[in-house]
Amino acid sequence: MSTKITINNNGSIRVEGEFEIFDMEGKKFDLNGRSMISFCRCGCSNNKPFCDGAHKSCGFMSTIEARTLPPIPQK
Repeated sequence: MSTKITINNNGSIRVEGEFEIFDMEGKKFDLNGRSMISFCRCGCSNNKPFCDGAHKSCGFMSTIEARTLPPIPQK
């Protein structure tokens, strides 16, 4: 299964499939066999970088619609 990333309106970023997560020092998170996790977008989670549902009570609002990104600038 490839990795699927979904940006949830008014909520988290959901990652499903095969993936690994590392911190800035290159240390790998132990996901205990999870094939789905959600990242916090609201900044209110007590379990950052993961979502704990805090967006529901902190008033976070963000609606995302898929779009085409501009071309990569040529150097």
